[in-house]
This record gives sequence, C-alpha cells and structure tokens, in this order.
Amino acid sequence: MTAIEVEHLHKTFRIPHEKRTTIFETLTDAFKPPTYETFHALRDINFTVEEGEALGIIGENGSGKSTLLKIIANILRPSSGRVTALKKITPFLELGVGFQSDLTAAENIKIYATIMGMQKREINDKLDDIIEFAGLEKFRDTKLKNFSSGMQVRLAFSTAIQTDPEILLMDEVLAVGDMEFQQKCLDVLSQYQKDGVTIVFVSHDLGSVRRFCDRTLLLNKGEQVVLGGTGEVIDRYVYGGGDEAPVSESQNELEVVESDAESEGKSSRWGDKTIEITGVDFYDKFGNKGSRFNSFDPMTIRIFYSANKKVSDPVFGIALYSENGENLFGTNTELKNIEIGTLEGKGHVDLMIERIPMITGRFLLTVAVHTHDQKPYDWHDKQYSFNVMPTSRDAGLFEVPCNWKI
Repeated sequence: MTAIEVEHLHKTFRIPHEKRTTIFETLTDAFKPPTYETFHALRDINFTVEEGEALGIIGENGSGKSTLLKIIANILRPSSGRVTALKKITPFLELGVGFQSDLTAAENIKIYATIMGMQKREINDKLDDIIEFAGLEKFRDTKLKNFSSGMQVRLAFSTAIQTDPEILLMDEVLAVGDMEFQQKCLDVLSQYQKDGVTIVFVSHDLGSVRRFCDRTLLLNKGEQVVLGGTGEVIDRYVYGGGDEAPVSESQNELEVVESDAESEGKSSRWGDKTIEITGVDFYDKFGNKGSRFNSFDPMTIRIFYSANKKVSDPVFGIALYSENGENLFGTNTELKNIEIGTLEGKGHVDLMIERIPMITGRFLLTVAVHTHDQKPYDWHDKQYSFNVMPTSRDAGLFEVPCNWKI
C-alpha cells in the first residue's frame, strides 16, 4: 500500500534583486517595480513510498533535499504538482522550534510536545522518560539558556520521539549529541522500522542511509537523478552523481601551487626533472576518473610521467597524509620489489589499492620518482587530494579489522 505519492512536483522561489531597508529607499523606488530572479529548487520530482518502507534522500548541499521534505510535511506549498500522504506525518525537521530560553527544560518539553501534537495527559506521563532519554535528569529545572546547543537538540529529539508516528520525516537528526546519544537515536530508528513505520530520511551520512534505507533518491540541483536500490544509488552519487571534477593537476595549476609555497619560504616541488611527473589521476572500481570514493572500495592511483632521456630502473613512490598533514602511509616500487626497467618518453604507472582502509575524510597525496639512492627526479609534495565517504558506523580515521567475542 502506498503511504506517500509525489507527482510532477515543482518548487520555485522568487529572489528579489534589490533590498529596501530604509524609508528613503522605499520612497525613491516607489515607482520602480521590483525585479526578481526565479530559483528552481525542485523540478518535476516523481516517486512513491510504500507503507513500512524506508526511503533515503541524498545529494549535495543545495540539491533540494530539505525543501522536498518540507513540502511533504506541508510546511511549504509546491509551486505545481501534488503530494499525497495517506498516514499521519511526524516531521523531525527543525528540532527545537518553539523552545524558550528563559523557561526550564521541563517547561520547554511541555511546549514542544504540544507543538508536536501530544495531549496534556500524555505529556505529563512521559515527561520523566523524555528527560531520562536525553540524559538531562540533573538539569530538569535548569533554564534552557544555560544549556549547550547539543543539550538543547538532545532535549528536542527526546521529546519528538515520544510521538506515535505513522510516517516519519527525518532531516539529519541522527547527527545530534555525542556518540552514546547517537546510538540511542539509531536504536529508536531501528525500532520504528520493526514497527512498520514509513520513513523518509535525508542525510549526508551515507553509512546510515546504507544501513536503514530500502531505496534511495538522488537529487542534483533540484532534479531527480535516480531512484533505486540504496547501494547502487550511493555508488552513483559518489562515483558519478555529482558535479565534482576529477582530481587531475595540470602543469599550470602545479606552478600556481608551487609559487604560493615559495612565497612562504618553502617549495612543494623539487628534483632535476630528468623524469617529470606530468599528472595524477584517481580511478574508482568502475574504471572512472574521480576524486570521491566509498570507504573500503578499491582505488587506482595513476601517475603520468615523461622521461626526457633514457633512465634505468627509477623508483616511483607515494605518501598519504591526513588533511592536517599527518603522515599516514608511504610506499614505493623499490619497497615492493618492483623493477621498472628502462624508461624513455611518456607513460604511466599504477598503484592499485585493493581496499581503501580509511573510514572518512579528505586525504593528501605526495607522488615522487627518484633514484635508488633517493636523488629526486621529480617530487610533488601533497599536491593531490581525494575524499573518502563513510559506509560504516565505526568511528575514527581507519578501519581496524576486529571481532568481538563473548
């Protein structure tokens, strides 16, 4: 049975070009009609969500995810098209709307629960449970203005989950609080799934989307790119669904970076250039060039070179760094007992990584070619980068293979 049906949905906003903030501006522009720019937030969106299904919505910032959720929640009206919801909707969108800073935690719970549609008796019965779930027992009678932002969001989420939803709309709410509280949120979502609650879930946390969502919708600049199985759609998003250009440095780009570094008294490239590194590309598991990868997927680093004369058995190497510059890993062809032979002219060498061990983050890459006694032909220090998207719930930088045993 269908719980939500979205048909030919469009949403546009009119953005004024002039801003009139004073009486003088209003009077002088009284006979000048205001001009507007039309912004298309959503264009012809079509999908259905079945009862008990969990649908994920992913995409870059500005792709229309939150706008779509607000239209389904009836907070915004569509410019054209139709949204039909056949069950009671509970939106977890703007957590904490209606909170008053000069009221206590308990008083704010009563206000927020009323906004969420709970009855007075139900609120009083669940008040202690809400405070306990939020882990704020000691702060029951503390004014909200003395709470941290994280404590306020925990209070709002703990109140919101006390409703009895049939259709649940969630916008990035699993990112609230510390790790212990996030686990509580995940447990609640798991229970909702077991109870057959229909869920529409917007998130940048691809690991959570992969875990909870049966199908996923990918949006890009307000347009529906693809709707299908979650794993396939996440691959499409990471490896081919966005506008992000592949990482590849041209000689001109490299010179700009080098000149900036030299202005700070250091260099990002050195060597006698008997062999020159002319570029670096990253390839995903589909053989496509890009700069974003799912954690634990394979990746190939391709180093392009040009040997200006015959060179016997050079050594190619790489080093990986965190975005903060910490050295994470390094290797080269000599350490792996790979003999290159004699090089002349143009070509490339590949480093094939069977499984990216990093969980999430942006990583910097140094590439180099040198002699066996470490004399550099060409060394590009931290000149390339790629991003890893999380696909697991583990925390940290790297996955450590391990198992629990009771």
